[in-house]
Amino acid sequence: QVQLVESGGGLVQAGGSLRLSCAASGNIFSINSMGWYRQGPGKQRELVADISGGSANYAYTVKGRFTISRDNAKNTAYLQMNSLKPEDTAVYYCNAVLLAHGSKHLETYWGQGTQVTVSS
Repeated sequence: QVQLVESGGGLVQAGGSLRLSCAASGNIFSINSMGWYRQGPGKQRELVADISGGSANYAYTVKGRFTISRDNAKNTAYLQMNSLKPEDTAVYYCNAVLLAHGSKHLETYWGQGTQVTVSS
């Protein structure tokens, strides 16, 4: 069994910063990629950023403001969010594509989500 546990969400004023963390644990052999998605009120879930190896990919709406990083030794991903805007308000979900021990195929796992609210 694999678990992703997110932390770091909360309420912040526009222009402020937050740092999200996502720790993966359990029956993990290797992690191919980790990422962050978000779902705002009345919206579909969308990719915010992901990282595979040393390569990061960002949604154009957060480029230059958000930074994704990963600590491979800790199986943990981080999302540093700066210059936050009210439109960044959403539930943020951690995602990992990984190979579990004994498995022959990559599988996708999701965290439970953490609320980020940006007030104007």
